[in-house]
Amino acid sequence: MAGRYGEDVLAGDWRRRKVTPEVDAEPDLVVEDADSGFCGAVVGFEAGAAVLEDRHGRRRNFPLLPAAFLLDGSPVTLRRPTRPTVPAARRRTASGSVAVDNVKAQVAKASRIWVEGIHDAALVERIWGDDLRIEGVVVEPLDGIDALDTEVRDFGPGPTRRLGVLVDHLVPGSKESRIVARVNSPFVLVTGHPYVDVWQAVKPAALGIAAWPVVPPGRPWKEGVCAALGVAEPADMWRHILSRVNSFADVETPLINAMERLIDFVTEPA
Repeated sequence: MAGRYGEDVLAGDWRRRKVTPEVDAEPDLVVEDADSGFCGAVVGFEAGAAVLEDRHGRRRNFPLLPAAFLLDGSPVTLRRPTRPTVPAARRRTASGSVAVDNVKAQVAKASRIWVEGIHDAALVERIWGDDLRIEGVVVEPLDGIDALDTEVRDFGPGPTRRLGVLVDHLVPGSKESRIVARVNSPFVLVTGHPYVDVWQAVKPAALGIAAWPVVPPGRPWKEGVCAALGVAEPADMWRHILSRVNSFADVETPLINAMERLIDFVTEPA
Protein backbone atom coordinates (compact mmCIF):
# COMPACT_ATOMS: atom_id res chain seq x y z
CA MET A 1 0.00 0.00 0.00
CA ALA A 2 3.04 2.25 0.29
CA GLY A 3 2.79 5.23 -2.03
CA ARG A 4 -0.84 4.55 -2.86
CA TYR A 5 -1.89 7.92 -1.55
CA GLY A 6 1.27 9.71 -2.56
CA GLU A 7 2.81 12.30 -0.29
CA ASP A 8 1.83 12.39 3.37
CA VAL A 9 -0.85 15.10 3.56
CA LEU A 10 0.03 15.82 7.18
CA ALA A 11 3.73 16.40 6.42
CA GLY A 12 5.02 19.90 7.06
CA ASP A 13 3.28 22.74 8.83
CA TRP A 14 -0.28 22.04 7.65
CA ARG A 15 -1.73 24.41 10.25
CA ARG A 16 -0.38 27.56 8.55
CA ARG A 17 -2.97 29.81 7.00
CA LYS A 18 -2.59 32.84 4.80
CA VAL A 19 -2.62 35.89 7.06
CA THR A 20 -3.97 39.23 5.88
CA PRO A 21 -1.38 41.90 6.66
CA GLU A 22 -2.28 44.67 9.08
CA VAL A 23 -1.50 48.22 8.00
CA ASP A 24 -1.54 51.42 10.04
CA ALA A 25 -4.20 53.76 8.67
CA GLU A 26 -1.91 56.74 8.40
CA PRO A 27 -3.37 60.06 7.18
CA ASP A 28 -3.61 60.23 3.36
CA LEU A 29 -3.08 56.48 2.91
CA VAL A 30 -5.18 55.61 -0.15
CA VAL A 31 -7.21 52.40 0.09
CA GLU A 32 -10.34 50.89 -1.46
CA ASP A 33 -13.27 49.45 0.43
CA ALA A 34 -13.41 45.82 -0.73
CA ASP A 35 -17.22 45.63 -0.69
CA SER A 36 -18.32 48.92 -2.24
CA GLY A 37 -15.27 49.82 -4.34
CA PHE A 38 -15.17 53.31 -2.77
CA CYS A 39 -11.59 54.57 -3.05
CA GLY A 40 -10.19 57.40 -0.98
CA ALA A 41 -7.56 58.70 1.40
CA VAL A 42 -7.72 58.19 5.15
CA VAL A 43 -8.65 61.52 6.74
CA GLY A 44 -9.62 60.43 10.26
CA PHE A 45 -11.58 58.03 12.47
CA GLU A 46 -15.10 58.05 13.89
CA ALA A 47 -16.58 55.51 16.32
CA GLY A 48 -14.16 52.72 15.34
CA ALA A 49 -14.42 53.41 11.62
CA ALA A 50 -11.95 54.88 9.17
CA VAL A 51 -13.11 58.00 7.32
CA LEU A 52 -12.15 57.93 3.62
CA GLU A 53 -12.31 60.94 1.29
CA ASP A 54 -12.34 60.52 -2.50
CA ARG A 55 -10.99 62.94 -5.10
CA HIS A 56 -14.32 64.81 -5.21
CA GLY A 57 -14.20 65.52 -1.47
CA ARG A 58 -16.92 62.97 -0.67
CA ARG A 59 -16.44 61.21 2.69
CA ARG A 60 -17.65 57.82 3.92
CA ASN A 61 -17.03 55.81 7.09
CA PHE A 62 -15.92 52.17 6.96
CA PRO A 63 -15.53 49.83 9.98
CA LEU A 64 -12.01 48.54 10.62
CA LEU A 65 -12.94 44.92 9.90
CA PRO A 66 -10.45 42.18 8.99
CA ALA A 67 -9.48 42.17 5.29
CA ALA A 68 -12.06 44.90 4.62
CA PHE A 69 -9.80 47.07 2.45
CA LEU A 70 -7.59 46.77 -0.63
CA LEU A 71 -4.16 48.40 -0.78
CA ASP A 72 -2.58 48.31 -4.25
CA GLY A 73 -5.14 45.63 -5.09
CA SER A 74 -4.31 43.31 -2.16
CA PRO A 75 -6.52 42.70 0.93
CA VAL A 76 -5.34 44.36 4.14
CA THR A 77 -6.68 44.93 7.63
CA LEU A 78 -6.48 48.55 8.62
CA ARG A 79 -5.69 49.44 12.19
CA ARG A 80 -5.73 52.76 13.92
CA PRO A 81 -2.15 53.94 14.54
CA THR A 82 -1.08 53.50 18.15
CA ARG A 83 1.01 56.66 18.16
CA PRO A 84 -0.59 60.10 17.81
CA THR A 85 -0.44 61.37 14.26
CA VAL A 86 -0.37 64.92 13.04
CA PRO A 87 -2.29 65.22 9.77
CA ALA A 88 -0.10 66.54 6.99
CA ALA A 89 -1.21 69.59 5.08
CA ARG A 90 -3.51 68.47 2.27
CA ARG A 91 -1.71 68.66 -1.05
CA ARG A 92 -3.77 69.75 -4.04
CA THR A 93 -3.38 68.91 -7.70
CA ALA A 94 -3.33 71.59 -10.38
CA SER A 95 -7.08 71.04 -10.83
CA GLY A 96 -7.73 71.83 -7.15
CA SER A 97 -8.67 68.28 -6.14
CA VAL A 98 -7.08 66.55 -3.16
CA ALA A 99 -3.83 64.90 -4.25
CA VAL A 100 -3.42 61.22 -3.42
CA ASP A 101 0.08 59.85 -3.00
CA ASN A 102 1.52 56.39 -3.69
CA VAL A 103 -1.19 55.57 -6.22
CA LYS A 104 -0.21 54.17 -9.60
CA ALA A 105 -1.90 55.35 -12.78
CA GLN A 106 -4.69 52.98 -13.77
CA VAL A 107 -4.70 50.98 -16.97
CA ALA A 108 -6.54 53.08 -19.55
CA LYS A 109 -10.29 52.58 -19.58
CA ALA A 110 -12.31 52.21 -22.77
CA SER A 111 -13.91 55.62 -22.16
CA ARG A 112 -12.16 58.64 -23.66
CA ILE A 113 -12.15 62.42 -23.67
CA TRP A 114 -11.64 64.13 -27.03
CA VAL A 115 -10.41 67.68 -27.48
CA GLU A 116 -10.08 69.69 -30.67
CA GLY A 117 -6.31 69.83 -31.00
CA ILE A 118 -2.89 69.38 -29.44
CA HIS A 119 -3.01 72.75 -27.66
CA ASP A 120 -6.25 71.76 -25.94
CA ALA A 121 -4.74 68.41 -24.98
CA ALA A 122 -1.61 70.05 -23.54
CA LEU A 123 -3.64 72.50 -21.47
CA VAL A 124 -5.90 69.73 -20.13
CA GLU A 125 -2.85 67.67 -19.20
CA ARG A 126 -1.33 70.68 -17.42
CA ILE A 127 -4.33 71.08 -15.14
CA TRP A 128 -6.16 67.73 -14.96
CA GLY A 129 -3.37 65.27 -15.81
CA ASP A 130 -3.01 63.88 -12.27
CA ASP A 131 -6.76 63.31 -11.93
CA LEU A 132 -7.05 61.63 -15.32
CA ARG A 133 -4.15 59.24 -14.69
CA ILE A 134 -5.69 58.10 -11.40
CA GLU A 135 -9.03 57.58 -13.15
CA GLY A 136 -7.42 55.80 -16.14
CA VAL A 137 -8.91 58.21 -18.70
CA VAL A 138 -7.02 59.05 -21.89
CA VAL A 139 -7.37 62.44 -23.61
CA GLU A 140 -7.10 62.30 -27.40
CA PRO A 141 -6.74 65.36 -29.69
CA LEU A 142 -8.83 65.58 -32.83
CA ASP A 143 -8.00 67.52 -35.96
CA GLY A 144 -11.07 69.74 -35.58
CA ILE A 145 -14.68 68.60 -35.18
CA ASP A 146 -16.05 68.90 -38.74
CA ALA A 147 -16.57 65.11 -38.92
CA LEU A 148 -17.50 64.68 -35.26
CA ASP A 149 -20.70 62.68 -35.84
CA THR A 150 -18.86 60.18 -38.07
CA GLU A 151 -15.97 59.81 -35.61
CA VAL A 152 -18.38 59.27 -32.72
CA ARG A 153 -20.17 56.57 -34.72
CA ASP A 154 -16.85 54.87 -35.47
CA PHE A 155 -15.88 55.04 -31.79
CA GLY A 156 -18.97 53.03 -30.85
CA PRO A 157 -19.93 54.55 -27.47
CA GLY A 158 -21.80 52.42 -24.95
CA PRO A 159 -22.47 51.98 -21.21
CA THR A 160 -18.86 50.94 -20.51
CA ARG A 161 -17.36 52.98 -23.34
CA ARG A 162 -18.34 56.58 -22.72
CA LEU A 163 -17.09 59.55 -24.67
CA GLY A 164 -16.65 63.16 -23.59
CA VAL A 165 -15.88 65.90 -26.11
CA LEU A 166 -14.53 69.37 -25.34
CA VAL A 167 -15.36 71.92 -28.05
CA ASP A 168 -13.99 75.43 -28.58
CA HIS A 169 -16.39 78.32 -29.32
CA LEU A 170 -19.50 76.35 -28.39
CA VAL A 171 -22.05 79.18 -28.42
CA PRO A 172 -25.61 79.36 -29.81
CA GLY A 173 -25.71 79.88 -33.56
CA SER A 174 -22.07 78.96 -34.17
CA LYS A 175 -20.84 76.39 -36.68
CA GLU A 176 -19.68 74.31 -33.72
CA SER A 177 -23.14 74.23 -32.15
CA ARG A 178 -24.65 72.94 -35.42
CA ILE A 179 -22.05 70.16 -35.64
CA VAL A 180 -22.60 69.15 -32.02
CA ALA A 181 -26.37 68.97 -32.57
CA ARG A 182 -25.82 65.98 -34.88
CA VAL A 183 -24.45 63.91 -31.98
CA ASN A 184 -27.25 62.35 -29.93
CA SER A 185 -25.90 59.25 -28.17
CA PRO A 186 -26.78 58.98 -24.45
CA PHE A 187 -23.22 57.73 -23.90
CA VAL A 188 -21.63 60.88 -25.33
CA LEU A 189 -21.41 64.23 -23.58
CA VAL A 190 -20.26 67.29 -25.48
CA THR A 191 -19.35 70.37 -23.48
CA GLY A 192 -17.42 73.46 -24.44
CA HIS A 193 -16.39 77.00 -23.72
CA PRO A 194 -17.25 80.27 -25.49
CA TYR A 195 -13.70 81.22 -26.48
CA VAL A 196 -12.58 81.33 -30.12
CA ASP A 197 -9.55 79.22 -29.26
CA VAL A 198 -8.38 77.43 -26.12
CA TRP A 199 -5.62 80.06 -25.84
CA GLN A 200 -8.31 82.55 -24.90
CA ALA A 201 -9.45 80.32 -22.02
CA VAL A 202 -6.22 81.26 -20.22
CA LYS A 203 -6.73 84.34 -18.07
CA PRO A 204 -4.95 87.44 -19.42
CA ALA A 205 -3.59 88.17 -15.96
CA ALA A 206 -1.63 84.90 -16.05
CA LEU A 207 0.20 86.25 -19.09
CA GLY A 208 0.73 89.71 -17.65
CA ILE A 209 -1.64 91.44 -20.07
CA ALA A 210 -4.81 93.40 -19.36
CA ALA A 211 -6.92 91.58 -21.95
CA TRP A 212 -6.65 89.43 -25.04
CA PRO A 213 -6.24 91.56 -28.19
CA VAL A 214 -9.33 92.15 -30.32
CA VAL A 215 -8.72 90.57 -33.73
CA PRO A 216 -10.63 92.06 -36.70
CA PRO A 217 -13.09 89.70 -38.44
CA GLY A 218 -11.58 87.86 -41.37
CA ARG A 219 -8.09 87.59 -39.91
CA PRO A 220 -6.93 84.29 -38.34
CA TRP A 221 -7.30 84.78 -34.60
CA LYS A 222 -3.94 83.36 -33.52
CA GLU A 223 -2.13 85.32 -36.20
CA GLY A 224 -3.83 88.52 -35.07
CA VAL A 225 -2.99 87.86 -31.41
CA CYS A 226 0.67 87.27 -32.21
CA ALA A 227 0.87 90.45 -34.28
CA ALA A 228 -0.76 92.53 -31.54
CA LEU A 229 1.56 91.15 -28.86
CA GLY A 230 4.71 91.34 -30.96
CA VAL A 231 5.35 87.59 -31.18
CA ALA A 232 6.71 86.25 -34.46
CA GLU A 233 5.36 82.68 -34.46
CA PRO A 234 2.22 81.10 -32.98
CA ALA A 235 4.38 78.22 -31.70
CA ASP A 236 6.43 80.66 -29.64
CA MET A 237 3.27 82.28 -28.30
CA TRP A 238 1.81 78.92 -27.30
CA ARG A 239 4.94 77.89 -25.42
CA HIS A 240 4.76 81.16 -23.50
CA ILE A 241 1.05 80.66 -22.70
CA LEU A 242 1.50 77.08 -21.49
CA SER A 243 4.48 78.02 -19.33
CA ARG A 244 2.32 80.52 -17.43
CA VAL A 245 -0.42 78.02 -16.55
CA ASN A 246 0.21 76.34 -13.19
CA SER A 247 -3.27 75.48 -11.95
CA PHE A 248 -7.00 75.87 -12.51
CA ALA A 249 -6.70 79.41 -11.13
CA ASP A 250 -4.98 80.46 -14.36
CA VAL A 251 -7.89 79.54 -16.66
CA GLU A 252 -11.42 80.81 -17.05
CA THR A 253 -14.36 79.24 -15.21
CA PRO A 254 -16.24 77.98 -18.33
CA LEU A 255 -13.30 75.74 -19.24
CA ILE A 256 -13.06 74.41 -15.68
CA ASN A 257 -16.77 73.62 -15.54
CA ALA A 258 -16.73 71.94 -18.95
CA MET A 259 -13.79 69.66 -18.09
CA GLU A 260 -15.11 68.71 -14.67
CA ARG A 261 -18.42 67.66 -16.24
CA LEU A 262 -16.60 65.52 -18.80
CA ILE A 263 -14.43 63.80 -16.20
CA ASP A 264 -17.46 63.00 -14.04
CA PHE A 265 -19.36 61.70 -17.09
CA VAL A 266 -16.70 59.33 -18.43
CA THR A 267 -15.86 57.94 -14.97
CA GLU A 268 -19.48 57.29 -13.99
CA PRO A 269 -19.98 53.60 -13.16
CA ALA A 270 -21.79 51.62 -15.84
